[in-house]
Order: sequence, then structure tokens, then C-alpha cells
Amino acid sequence: MIHLERKNYAQLGTVTAPYVHAVKHNDTLYVSGLTAFGSAAQGQDMASQAQEIFRQLKVIAAAENTALSALIKVTIFVTSLDALPALREVLFANFEESLPASSLVQVSDLFSPDLNVEIEAVLALD
Repeated sequence: MIHLERKNYAQLGTVTAPYVHAVKHNDTLYVSGLTAFGSAAQGQDMASQAQEIFRQLKVIAAAENTALSALIKVTIFVTSLDALPALREVLFANFEESLPASSLVQVSDLFSPDLNVEIEAVLALD
């Protein structure tokens, strides 16, 4: 039987939609798409929103007794490619030497018009 642990993190607020923050399977954590929704970065530029998302990812990693260096893969959804240089700066600053596999996808919109980036992630756990 497959054992999946569905997880929410109180530090990220209550989930009111039909999803959980993450699902753990064996030693892998699959993190739902994170955005700056409900934070001070909502409505700000892409780099500010991405930095908020990485703050959230660090909260999740710390709760799982790991760090962003355990990132296996990220998928980044953006509404515009215009801010890629600033986004890349945020990515390099947070990944440091531990670059994950990555996909970047341009989408027409996210679920709120004042969001311009969403990031989902996969982390290795011990």
C-alpha cells in the first residue's frame, strides 16, 4: 500500500481551497504551487513576489528539517517574460550552489490578477 502524508504548514496560513501545501511520499516532498497571495508582496513586481515564495519554501524546508539545498526540481509559472533578469537574480540568490532541475512556463494569468509568479517544488528529505 502506498503511504502518502498530506501536509499543511500553520506558518503559511489556512488552506481554504481543495489542495494541501505539500504531499510527502517516502523521502520526497511535493510542494503545491506557492504564490505571494495574501502577503505584502501581492501586487508587487515579480522579483518581490518570488522572494516571498522562497520565504515560504524556506518555512516548509525548515519544518521538514532540511534546506533549499534539498530542492530537486522547481516549476516556475510567470505571466510575463519581461522580468526574467530580476527573477534570475532571486533564483540564484536562493539556490546558491545547489541548482535544482527547473522548468519555466509563461501563462496568460494566475488565479488573481495581482500575481505574476507561482512556483511549485520537489524536495528530497532524509
